[in-house]
Amino acid sequence: MTVTYLKRAAPRPATENNDIRDIVRIMLTNIERDGEEAVRRYCEELDGWSGEIVLSEGERKAACDRVSDELKADINFAYTNIRRFAEAQMKTVQECEVEVIPGLIAGQRQIPVSSAGCYVPGGRYSHIASALMTITTARVAGVPHITAVSPPRADGIPDAIVYAMDLCGADLILNLGGVQGIAAMAQGLFGARPADILVGPGNSYVAEAKRMLFGQVGIDMFAGPTDSLVIADHTASVETVAWDLVSQAEHGADSPVWLITTDRDLAQGVMNRVPALIDSLPQPNASVARTAWEDRAEVILCDTREEAACLSDRYAPEHLQVQAEDLDWWLRRLTVYGSLFLGEETTVSFGDKTSGPNHVLPTSGAARYTGGLSVHKFTKTVTWQRCNAEASHELAQRTARISRMEGMEGHANAAEIRLRRVRDGVGS
Repeated sequence: MTVTYLKRAAPRPATENNDIRDIVRIMLTNIERDGEEAVRRYCEELDGWSGEIVLSEGERKAACDRVSDELKADINFAYTNIRRFAEAQMKTVQECEVEVIPGLIAGQRQIPVSSAGCYVPGGRYSHIASALMTITTARVAGVPHITAVSPPRADGIPDAIVYAMDLCGADLILNLGGVQGIAAMAQGLFGARPADILVGPGNSYVAEAKRMLFGQVGIDMFAGPTDSLVIADHTASVETVAWDLVSQAEHGADSPVWLITTDRDLAQGVMNRVPALIDSLPQPNASVARTAWEDRAEVILCDTREEAACLSDRYAPEHLQVQAEDLDWWLRRLTVYGSLFLGEETTVSFGDKTSGPNHVLPTSGAARYTGGLSVHKFTKTVTWQRCNAEASHELAQRTARISRMEGMEGHANAAEIRLRRVRDGVGS
């Protein structure tokens, strides 16, 4: 493989993960001990919020009424697409039943979790789309109770986020962010049902809180900085590719963006164009994107499309865009990504906001072994079995012999009591 790096990412600095873990551990311990009192204290200290935690029905309605009709129409458009895609996914979640051997019937059921906690970020940006992606998907999956939290600003959660939460069917909305929001949903504070699963993107403290609580509750995935990769050939537009990279660098200063191309002129053109596009952004977006481009971006030249595909699979990107000839070939060939965007007419920005497939996706190479948030994350595939006397006799003999070979006499006895029942004519 002939691979030339025209731009390499800088070595990552020593992380502050240990400090983050210590802080989160202390916070979770305090909240577990002191409950709502500790949550209120952290909310005031970290977010400057001393108002009500639970958003009342009246406050929900007032917030929704303040959202413009135009923005409501945009949010409704995105919600409809996300719901429609989730409903299509739900049709693939099927139950089954099979007669394994004569008289032994086994099957599987698909059961939604009882409660979900949806975290909606609200720091630098107001993540309306994250409310749509998480709450809608949980509701379509059939989750009976959904709690949603988002960091309050001076006057609470932004109205547009409240509108999105309400539209999607959140049962309870809490003015909470950060570790305290995650812990409140996990413990079932402020009238919430204890969450069976916690979902939604967040900062490094939110991600660490979810990691520490995993096991006590389920989580969607271990999340790192968002990342994006563009594969492009000679047919791609410099301006389009450059904007796609810049738009994803806007997520955060630690968000990697990568370009893999088979065309040197395109690569050079993109590298020349990106700085000016970054400069055109408002602050602080420009500073964030500039740092991401300077420190985390890579531009790589490959000789063939197969080399480009192999390299992309090694990167295992969260978002993968292809702007090249023969899109069907790329669809068949590429296998390692969170979500794939084919052709110059689509963009990760569509997927982030409105097009339908979920934007909560695996980062940091996790696309090698998992996909993104879907209705499947909110359902449990459980199995059941029953058998008649004939099947029980066959299973008991073989189970008893295997169990004794393993040294598990109790298992053998539990199997053989079924033999005695059949011999004595007890049961079916």
